[in-house]
Amino acid sequence: MLQRLEKIVVEKPWGRTDIPKEFGEFGGQRIGEIWFAHPDGDAAPFMIKFLFTSERLSIQVHPDNAAAQAAGLPRGKEECWLVLDARPGAELGVGLNGEITREELHNAALDGSIVDRIDWRRSKTNDFVYNQAGTIHAIGPGLTIVEIQQNVDCTYRIYDYGRARELHLDEGLKVSSLRPSHDPRDQSVDPTKNAMLVDGPHFRVLQLADQIDPAIVSGNIDDWTVVPLSSGCSVDGELIHLGEAVLIKDPRSIELMPDSRALLIWS
Repeated sequence: MLQRLEKIVVEKPWGRTDIPKEFGEFGGQRIGEIWFAHPDGDAAPFMIKFLFTSERLSIQVHPDNAAAQAAGLPRGKEECWLVLDARPGAELGVGLNGEITREELHNAALDGSIVDRIDWRRSKTNDFVYNQAGTIHAIGPGLTIVEIQQNVDCTYRIYDYGRARELHLDEGLKVSSLRPSHDPRDQSVDPTKNAMLVDGPHFRVLQLADQIDPAIVSGNIDDWTVVPLSSGCSVDGELIHLGEAVLIKDPRSIELMPDSRALLIWS
């Protein structure tokens, strides 16, 4: 038995009008995000989004659990990205390219030179990046990404290329790491093999391209979330499609055709 999550389509100035047809028809709207409403609402531990970019997004940072709770939020925000498509020259900004003082970071955010302080990494399809809380980061144009994040509406924008949106410089500076970031989970993912991409502490992400190892998914878990990354995915014989996310009770009910893959996510 499966439950399809409500799909929320969000227009963004940095979004795209050429969303792959599998995601739906949007009549020329500039779509930046597709995310999914969990029935547990704010109590759900994680959120899943597809992102489609035509411009650089803001340079931002997220707090950890302690800093977020001190600010009255339920939890902090760590997140990860799996690149589904990258156009030539696409980049992800992950951490800084050298150590910096907090005063230098403040001045760089004000004068825009922070753009040159970011570790811009050439991005390609199947790259995986984990952003720990405190990592200054940004997403460049020409990318289609699936993002899994802790479920909280908290983003501290510290630079936004002159766009008329609120910045959160003071809050962001307090929680920012002042050095480069290289998370051991960052990797290029083989799309033909099962791979545990994240194994806690906030959520778990398993890429499925083959039969599930029962030992990996054992335990008393109430709900599992499946996100197809291709055609050929089904649960108990019912097809599920790219652009959907579904809740299931038993991951052994997932079936994949050859050359198909999906993400299985739980907490």
